[in-house]
Parts: sequence; C-alpha cells; structure tokens
Amino acid sequence: MALGLVRGSRHIERLMNTPLVFDRSLLRRRLSRALSQGYADFLLTRVVEDLEERLSTVVRSFPLALDVGTPTAAAVEALRRSGRAEEVVRLSPVPEPGNIMGDEERLPFAGGQFDLAISVLALQGVNDLPGALVQIRRALKPDGLFIAALLGGATLTELRQSFTQAEAELEGGVSPRVAPFADLRDIGGLLQRAGFALPVTDSEALRVRYATPFALMQDLRRMGLTNALNDRRKAPLRRATLMRAAEIYAERFADPDGRIPATFEIVWLSGWTPHESQQKPLRPGSAKMRLADALGVKEGETPPSPEDGQSS
Repeated sequence: MALGLVRGSRHIERLMNTPLVFDRSLLRRRLSRALSQGYADFLLTRVVEDLEERLSTVVRSFPLALDVGTPTAAAVEALRRSGRAEEVVRLSPVPEPGNIMGDEERLPFAGGQFDLAISVLALQGVNDLPGALVQIRRALKPDGLFIAALLGGATLTELRQSFTQAEAELEGGVSPRVAPFADLRDIGGLLQRAGFALPVTDSEALRVRYATPFALMQDLRRMGLTNALNDRRKAPLRRATLMRAAEIYAERFADPDGRIPATFEIVWLSGWTPHESQQKPLRPGSAKMRLADALGVKEGETPPSPEDGQSS
C-alpha cells in the first residue's frame, strides 16, 4: 500500500485564528499516561460495538479505511474482524508500533485516498472541529463515507454542576473543569459546512453508575479525560473543594441505593463525500403532482383524519 502523505503549513493560519480551548499536548500526555497505567476501555468498547452495528447497514466494502485518532486500536481491530475494510490506516494520537502518529487537526494525508473514515471518542478534544471535518472530507474519495462518535454536551453534567456549586461556595468563583463538549444541534450544520452530503446526526445518553464520585474521577483519569482546558486553574485543587463537590454530587444525584450516576452523551455523525450517484433533493417547483391531488381533496380542504369513517 502506498499512501500519499503531505507535510506543510496549509492549516497553520486557520489554527492560529481558532480559539484554543484545549491544551492538545496535555491531552496527549494524559492519554499516554492512561494507556501505560491500564486504559479504562468500557466506554470505548461499547461505542465500537455500536459502530460495527451502524456499519453493518451499509451494503458495500471499503478497500482502504482510515481511523482518525481513536484512543486505542479497538476500532481498527473491529474493522479488520468484520472484513468490511481490506486495509486500515490508523492515525494514532500517541506513538504506536506500525501506525502513523498524527494530530486530528493536521491530517498528514493527500486528498482523495480513503473509502471510509472513522473516529471514535476523539474529535471532542480538537480546537477546530470544522477544520478537522473539512480535512477528513478531503482525505476521502468521492462517495466515501465518514462516521464518528464523540462526547456530547450532556457528558458529565452531574460532575460539572457539583464542582460549580462547590467552588462558588468555598472559593467565591468558578473555574472551568469539564470540557464544553459539542452540541448535537450544531453538528449537522458543521457537516454540511465541511462539504459532506447526506449528513445524519443522533445521540444516545449512557448512564454509568459508581460507588462514589472518586471512583468516577479515577475512571476519567484512566481514560485520559481529566481537565486539559487551556483556561483551567493552574493551582492544585483544594481538598476542601474536592470533598464538598463529592458531597454535593451525592446529595443531588445519588440513586436510592446510594450509587451515583455519570452521564456520557455519545453524539453520532455521518456523511458522504459528494458524488453524482447520490440522491439529490428536487428543485423547488419541480413536483409533478399537487399535494391536494395526492391527498384526494380539493384545494383548500382539510384532509380527513385517520379516524374518520371508523366505527367505535
């Protein structure tokens, strides 16, 4: 397999003008630490299973697929097991033997190479999501498929609210501690702006239960998802604030059995690179039949309800 790799600074100007919400180098260091200490893969495993199910409805195979930044090789392994992709290239966020290390914000591939691009639980940490989507679309061949899952806006809402209240009570102010994840309502528009055809978005809220808030925080550390916001407070978290946040979490959100829930919203997005074979919307005014004729009523009449004419 010969891949066209590109090196250069075509995206540097755009990135310089993009607000830097995340410390990307810190994100990679946190993920490397999580992988070396034993990655908590329960959430990734569940999402990869959903990815396999979604791809099973697409009646085609993909000669060359690309994995964009998934934290582990789990999605690549699933693609290879399924036989849906003949070859899979992995762009890894951290060094991995046999794979290309790279940044989701600066794809190192020439355009029009891949038939399929996937990304699982990675794109929520990019600073320039519109730019990343454009690069993914450009890396795909015409009629190529992109499908991804990322953490959505409702993720860790309980933890966010608990820390906000604790800091307001004890420190007289609030510092950002949970990332501003993408909102489902915005994703479809971003796909269209990036040039994808037939965009589809949906979301699912997964509820994971823990014995204590500290067990949740440990899992977040083992997933590399601890605070990497650029505007985070650099001073160490005060013990009193941490303990108060844990108290608030239990008081406000605990289930009757005392266990506490944590919400992970999974936002799914998919789209195709444009191709002449794809279905296109009709032009305005091109309809061959009036709506009234299709409903069997005269112009201006109200169509009958489904219950009309039925016996009680």
